[in-house]
Amino acid sequence: MENQIQSQQNSFFNWLNKSLTVKMAVIGFLILILLIPLVYVQSLIAERAQRQQEVISEINEKWGKEHIISGPFIKIPYIKRTTSNYTDPNSKQVKTSTQYSTSYAYFSPDEINGKTNLDVKTLQRSIYKSAVYEGSIVMNGKLARPDFKTEDIKEEDVQWDKASIVIQTSNLKGIKNNLSVKIGNKNLSLSPKFVQQNESSKDLHSLQSEYFDFRELNSLDFQFKLDLNGSERFSIIPIAKETKLNMKSNWTSPSFVGEYLPKNEDEKVSKDGFDANWDILYYNRPFSQSFFGGLPNLNEYSFGVNLLVPVDEYQKSERSAKYGYLVISFTFLFFFLIQAVNKVNIHPFQYLLIGLALVMFYTLLISISEHSNFLYAYLIAAISVIALISLYTSSVLKKAKFAVFIAASLSALYSFIYVIIQLENYALLAGSIGLFIILGIVMFISRKVEWK
Repeated sequence: MENQIQSQQNSFFNWLNKSLTVKMAVIGFLILILLIPLVYVQSLIAERAQRQQEVISEINEKWGKEHIISGPFIKIPYIKRTTSNYTDPNSKQVKTSTQYSTSYAYFSPDEINGKTNLDVKTLQRSIYKSAVYEGSIVMNGKLARPDFKTEDIKEEDVQWDKASIVIQTSNLKGIKNNLSVKIGNKNLSLSPKFVQQNESSKDLHSLQSEYFDFRELNSLDFQFKLDLNGSERFSIIPIAKETKLNMKSNWTSPSFVGEYLPKNEDEKVSKDGFDANWDILYYNRPFSQSFFGGLPNLNEYSFGVNLLVPVDEYQKSERSAKYGYLVISFTFLFFFLIQAVNKVNIHPFQYLLIGLALVMFYTLLISISEHSNFLYAYLIAAISVIALISLYTSSVLKKAKFAVFIAASLSALYSFIYVIIQLENYALLAGSIGLFIILGIVMFISRKVEWK
């Protein structure tokens, strides 16, 4: 009786050992287990990318952040009259009272002609780089004559003798010269000053000139020069009826950003840098030439250039890691087909070691790409992992042809993944075709498997 039970147990374990269904279930379970370290790898990539942004932000903070320039505006105070009705408690009659307060009007120029030159260089801290620039902008043009009639403001309520010029910038720290504006026969120095705004705008700070009497100007032509340090981005807000800007730089990979692109964008970039021109009319933007009460936040209408260092290793590593489950699944499938077709035995622990080697590819890729370009990092990591798994396969299965098959399969798979992560517009198409071909090959090989 005991011998019969022992025989049944041996038969059951032999069936488990030989059953392809059980082996497939075990392999599927191992794939699920290996998704855990893959999640940690993706978390590591995100952490390193965040560290990169922190270091770049620290570099830019010390050198000077991005610049957004807006102005010049003419700022003129006026008396605001507010009337209200009330009932006199003694006479019980309705009377009218008038309250007086000081408000401000801002008027944009008729013309702005700007010329900007940005000398861009990279600053490095540890393994991270940031693009910074030393720049200068010269602006000239013609101011508009203020018109208070549109708001029904009386001439005697306008304080013409307390007019001033306001220029806004997002980066006071980056200004490197004593800023002054020449208007007609007057040369006005500017200093930081709080300017009330209609909307919350913590990004822009105001520089305001000393008071002058607008009626004494012999010309409305203006000119000023601004020397500055900045990083990442330079842009201006087109506040004039016609805003023209010429921007030159030695940076060879600009990204023109904002609401408006330069004329003939593709023709302005060369190996020596870029030379871009904008010409924007006030019809092209949805705000008026004058503001009463305060300045609104117009940052969303700015235009200019981004000067970010084109570093996308972390982004490519992240995209590569998203295909990790696909690499592990197909690699296990290759080994399963070898095991099923050739009647060789591969232990689940050996599958687990192979899966861990595949996960190590991504840690190698991240660490090497931080010190080299992505292509070299990908090649080194892929060759290392393929060599390791191939040698292990040759040692475990005792046949060189299995190692050659695995090496060829992994090489094709990693090449396929690399092509996909390099493509943008055709990634889905290439991925679909590649997976279809792989499925066809698997179906062709699996026809020899005896599933019974």
